[in-house]
Amino acid sequence: VSKPLTAIGLMSGTSLDGIDVALLVTDGETVTSRGPAMTFGYDDTQRSLLKQGLADAVGLTDRAARPGILAQIETHLTRWHFEAVQKFCKRFDVALDQIDVIGFHGQTVVHRPQIGLTVQLGNGAELARLCGVPVVYDMRANDMVHGGQGAPLVPVYHRALAARVTERPVAIVNIGGVANVTWIGADDSLLAFDTGPGNALLDDWMKYHTGTSRDEGGAMGLAGTVDEATVAQFLGDGFFETALPKSLDRDTFAGITLDGLSVAEGAATLVAVTTRAIAGSAALMPENPRSWIICGGGRHNLAMMRGLEKLLDNVQTAEQLGLDGDAVEAEAWAFLAVRSLRGLPLTYPGTTGVREAVTGGVLVKSV
Repeated sequence: VSKPLTAIGLMSGTSLDGIDVALLVTDGETVTSRGPAMTFGYDDTQRSLLKQGLADAVGLTDRAARPGILAQIETHLTRWHFEAVQKFCKRFDVALDQIDVIGFHGQTVVHRPQIGLTVQLGNGAELARLCGVPVVYDMRANDMVHGGQGAPLVPVYHRALAARVTERPVAIVNIGGVANVTWIGADDSLLAFDTGPGNALLDDWMKYHTGTSRDEGGAMGLAGTVDEATVAQFLGDGFFETALPKSLDRDTFAGITLDGLSVAEGAATLVAVTTRAIAGSAALMPENPRSWIICGGGRHNLAMMRGLEKLLDNVQTAEQLGLDGDAVEAEAWAFLAVRSLRGLPLTYPGTTGVREAVTGGVLVKSV
């Protein structure tokens, strides 16, 4: 039996809200213990720099190219991750020399599985040098080389967490910028895919109309009336007709407008799109889940949780299972880094559509 390693996972998601840092002790198959976790929020300057990066990356066709401001952003982003690790270690009294490996997601600026292209900014070699700890990064690329979508990668960690759930099948939903679901069968079989928009469109809508980057607690969504015609337009998108496997880019639905809607109506409508798309995902599962466990930022939005509770049976938050729903993705990156070190699969035909289960990630030893 492999001895458990102590790993730090770093995640900066499509919602551009900050860097999640989490500590995990694992052998890459079971979770020995879950350590502390913390989010270091981006300020407006950092967020607008990242948005500029997303805009500059639109025309990318070469994963190694860093045109425009991208090279500069990558340098900044790597530094911000190092600073987040430093603050985390100081805050929780963790010595970096006790850490065996860091799993570094970086910032996705392009994800176009249909042409086999995924680009995450973040210099793994530089992070390893700064931290003095081995870093595993670029974990999506090998999956794409082998015919996968490069996403989602968290399902194998969801399965490890679901060891505590006796009633199967179970669905674990992550509502981040994009929403995705992992279905885990009684025999531990995995099926996973993006369900549709998560928080990204709602966050953008709120930022544009109110200056705040989210609908705090879901207040606007609860106050507004759903515009059914707009929901129908979203849910009529070809993505929902696409066979599995499937994954989304943050801005897949950016072309659909909410013209003429008030702020509250727009928020309620976007919540309805997210929740109905999640509920609709059950049609693609071999068997209906006995419970739905909600992780990610979306579970803080009461309008979203109420919407899901109306549409689905037995909806629970990660916390009701004793988990930290904000830390799951960062923990997953720690878990995946250890799996990568051990040469264990990160992705499977049922999660990304890869031809056969494959490992992935690039390891940089610290200097």
